[in-house]
Amino acid sequence: MTSKTTPESPLPIRTVLQMVGGWIGRLGTVWVEGQITDLSARGGTVFLTLRDPVANVSARVTAPRGVYEASVPRPTDGARVVLHVKPDFWVNKGSFAFTALEIRPVGVGELLARLERLRQLLAAEGLFNTDRKRRLPFLPATVGLICGRDSAAERDVLENSRRRWPAVRFKVEEVAVQGPYAVGEVTEALRKLDADAEVDVIVVARGGGSLEDLLPFSDETLIRAVAGCRTPVVSAIGHEQDSPLLDLVADVRASTPTDAAKKVVPDVGEQLSLVRQLRDRGRRVLNGWLDREMSWLTSVRSRPSLADPVRELERRAEQAEALRDRARRSLSGSLDRAADDLVHLRARLVALSPAATLERGYAIVQHPSGEVVHLAKDIAPGAPLTIRLTDDRLSVRVEDPGHDGNQGA
Repeated sequence: MTSKTTPESPLPIRTVLQMVGGWIGRLGTVWVEGQITDLSARGGTVFLTLRDPVANVSARVTAPRGVYEASVPRPTDGARVVLHVKPDFWVNKGSFAFTALEIRPVGVGELLARLERLRQLLAAEGLFNTDRKRRLPFLPATVGLICGRDSAAERDVLENSRRRWPAVRFKVEEVAVQGPYAVGEVTEALRKLDADAEVDVIVVARGGGSLEDLLPFSDETLIRAVAGCRTPVVSAIGHEQDSPLLDLVADVRASTPTDAAKKVVPDVGEQLSLVRQLRDRGRRVLNGWLDREMSWLTSVRSRPSLADPVRELERRAEQAEALRDRARRSLSGSLDRAADDLVHLRARLVALSPAATLERGYAIVQHPSGEVVHLAKDIAPGAPLTIRLTDDRLSVRVEDPGHDGNQGA
C-alpha cells in the first residue's frame, strides 16, 4: 500500500496509524524483563517505565492496580521484574505503551544465578586476572572519588584520608549509586576521571545495602569500563560481606570506604615513625661499621711492621748482612778447597810427568817419527835416533845395535 502513495495522493495520518497499530497488534503477548523506574499510580492504573539495565532503552508500561498489587512483594523503583505484557498503540495520540498482564519480581536466587553466569563469562575473558591489576601509587597527588550525593561513604573517605595525609587532594564526582541511572552515571564519572591527567587513582565508594541496591556495581557495562581504565581503580562497595563484581575487576578491593582511605593514602604519622626507625637503624648500622673498621685499624697499627717500621728494616738489613757473610764464607771455603785440589793435582801431575823422570838422570830414545824405542832389536844398524834429555836432545845414528846387552852408538 505504501508503494502507491505519492505527493499527489498521500494517505491520511489515521490510516497510517491504523496500519502501525495493526502491525504492533500482531506481536501478541510477550514476557519481558527490565528495571522499574518512574513508578506512579493514578486512580486504578499504575504507570511505570521499564528500563533495560544494560542499554539505554526504555518503554512505558501501564498496569491495572489489581495486577500491580497481586505481585508479592510489590515492586518499587529500581526493582528487577519480569512482565507479561501486550503491546498497545493508541491511534488517536499516536503513542505506544505496554499493558502489563502479570508482574513477577526477579528473586534473589535468580539474580545470584545471573551474576554467577556473568562472573564466569568475564573471568573467562581474563578481566579478573591478577596479572592485569596495577599497584597503587605510594602518595597520589589527586584522588578521584565516585560516590553518592552527600553520602556517608564520601565523608568516610574524605575525612579518613585527610586525617592520614592532610595535603591530599580530591576530585569528587557525585552520582546515583542505586536505581536505574546508577550504571550510566557511575560509568560516565569513571571515564571523566580516567581522562583527567591529574588523577592518580580512582575510588568507587558506596555504603552497604541489599543485593538489589548493589546490582549496579555488578553491571557488565560498568565492569568493562573499569577493566578499560588506565588509572588504578579501588572498589569500596558495601561492607566486608558484600562482594559485587566490581571488587573482582578493580585493581584493589577495600572492605569499606574507610578501608579504601587507608589503602589509597599513607598515614603521615606512620611514615614519620618509619623514617625515624630507618634513620635510627641506619645510624646503628653506620656506627657498627665504624666501630669494626676502627678496631681493624687499631689491630693493624699495633702490628710490629707498623708500630716500629724502622725495626723491620733493621731486621731485614741484618738478615741481608748475615746472608752476605754466609755467602762470603761459603765462597772462601770453596776457593780454599779448590786450591788444595789444584796443589794435589799438580803434585800428581809432576810425579807422573816424564820431565820428572828425566830430571832423575833418565833419557828417552825416539825414532825420528817421535815413536819411543823400547827394544834394541827394533833398531836397524845406521838408523837415526833422537835422545831426549832433561833440557835438550841429541841426534845419533846406530852403528852396531847389540842384542846381548852390549850396545854401541
